[in-house]
Amino acid sequence: MPRTVVVAFGIVIFLLQRFGIWDRIQNQIDAVVPTQSVTDDESSWRVIRVVDGDTLVLQNDDRVRLIGVDTPETKHPTKPVEPFGPEASVFTKRAVEGKVVQLKFDREKRDRYQRLLAYVYLDGWCLNEEIIRSGYSKCITRYPFDRSMKARFKLAEDEAKTSRRGLWGDIPRVPVKP
Repeated sequence: MPRTVVVAFGIVIFLLQRFGIWDRIQNQIDAVVPTQSVTDDESSWRVIRVVDGDTLVLQNDDRVRLIGVDTPETKHPTKPVEPFGPEASVFTKRAVEGKVVQLKFDREKRDRYQRLLAYVYLDGWCLNEEIIRSGYSKCITRYPFDRSMKARFKLAEDEAKTSRRGLWGDIPRVPVKP
C-alpha cells in the first residue's frame, strides 16, 4: 500500500475520532453485532471440541470444566492415560461435540486456570450427572457448589457403583497406550 494512502487513512481515522463520529460508528456496529458473554447466568453455546471427559471448548474458545465431575486423565502432561479416561472422552464427545448446549453456573464462574465452571445441559439432560451415572467419573464434592446438585451427583455415583458401571465394574482394565 503506498505511503500516501496509509497517511490519508490515518488522517481520516483521526478526524473521525476528533469529532466524535468514530464513537457513533462503534455504537451502531455494537447495536447490529451484539457481543455475547459467557458469564451470563445461563447461556447457549456450541461445543466445538471435547478436550477430555470433563473439559469442553466452546465456539468462542472458552474452556468449560464440568462442575462436580472428575474423569480419569487422558491429556495430563505428566500423568499417563488412566483407565476409563478414553471412554469418558468418547462419552462426552458423543453427547455434546458439535452441539448447542446450555450452561448453568454456580457460585464460582471460573477456576484458577480461568476455565468456566458449569453444569452442561442438552435438551434438559445434565451431562455432569450422566457421565457420573454412566461410571466414567467420580462425584467430586470437596469444592463449593449447590447442595442439591451435590446430592444428585452422589446418587448418580451410588447408582453407577451399585450397577458396577465403568470405574466401578469388575472387568480389569489393560492400560491404554498413549
